[in-house]
Amino acid sequence: MLYTRLCEKIVSRHGGDTEASRREAWGTVGSLTGIAANLLLSFIKFAVGLSTGSVAATADAANNLSDAGGSIMSLASVRLANRHETDSNPFGFGRMEYLGALGVGVLIVIMGIELFRSGIEGILHPEAAAFSWLSLGLMGFSILVKVWLYFVYRRIGKPIQNTALLAAAKDSLSDCIATGAVIVSMLLEKCFGWQVDGYIGLLVSLLVFYAGFEVLRDTVNRLLGGKPDHELGDRLIARVKSYPYVQGVHDFVMHDYGPGRCMASIHVEVPADGSLVAMHEVIDQMERDIYAEFHVPLCVHMDPVAEPDAHIKAAEDALRAYLAQYDPPMTLHDFRFVPGEKQTNLIFDVDAPPSFRGQAALGEQLKAQARALDARFHCIIRFDTNYYN
Repeated sequence: MLYTRLCEKIVSRHGGDTEASRREAWGTVGSLTGIAANLLLSFIKFAVGLSTGSVAATADAANNLSDAGGSIMSLASVRLANRHETDSNPFGFGRMEYLGALGVGVLIVIMGIELFRSGIEGILHPEAAAFSWLSLGLMGFSILVKVWLYFVYRRIGKPIQNTALLAAAKDSLSDCIATGAVIVSMLLEKCFGWQVDGYIGLLVSLLVFYAGFEVLRDTVNRLLGGKPDHELGDRLIARVKSYPYVQGVHDFVMHDYGPGRCMASIHVEVPADGSLVAMHEVIDQMERDIYAEFHVPLCVHMDPVAEPDAHIKAAEDALRAYLAQYDPPMTLHDFRFVPGEKQTNLIFDVDAPPSFRGQAALGEQLKAQARALDARFHCIIRFDTNYYN
């Protein structure tokens, strides 16, 4: 797109060298674009509403005005998010972008409620709207602008993971539907004399309200610690597995402090008979490499794993297979054993999803599976929470 190429030139000149400064520059460009475009559309639709008396057109104009306000909040949040860390905020201010998206969602919901009231008023007290092809053409033009804004927001917001811009992209699509509904109401009244303006205004309000609800739901989930960025997490795990001595990984957790500001921790399984000094050097190098490649501080915990004999290995494989077929599927890790004359302890951890509540029943099932293989087997099980998968 020609416009985004122009933005790339602007950011390359004024965006700075660091990732944070470039995020701020891109976020500023996207927010200013939204402010200008939505103010223009709001002016056009207010003019159409005043000239035709259309409640739906006026409602759509107010919606665009709220979109401009949302872009202003997005601009403020992206500027604040780039503030340097302080003693009281050692993880920075990256979550200000989430608060900006939350503010956008609140504005959209408030506007949806107001538009709903206007739509009800239009149904109870309908008024004939004046029709003009110029007004119709201006509304069609506004749809084209909103489609263009959608692609601009996506093109700018996705690489920098700007939640406010991505929320605005979603809102732009709902605006296209809303404006299309206004055009339909104008044509129906022109062609058939049907005064459905209030009903269309009501439909617009519901679309706006739903868009705001989605923005609020997604943003609140992020603020409460929702699902991590799996694309980044999968790449990071694959990189960790590529190092010498690493036989397996588990207990991977990502902590989100805002777009581009993550910390992570992971447990790596290493051979119990390996050189502790050599493995520690590998882990140190791993943490440095991960930070250089992903800009993610990584804390690594080593778990020594002894190689079991064939009998014990068969029991481990059987328990893994049982967990893999369980609903939901699970995994085990840190498997070790303590042999004895009358009893052999099988000690391991099971990764369970956060919503799982059947630990006691599953523990008994695993113990029964082990005893079916060998009456001497006794399982000592600890359940972990799987925060990633």
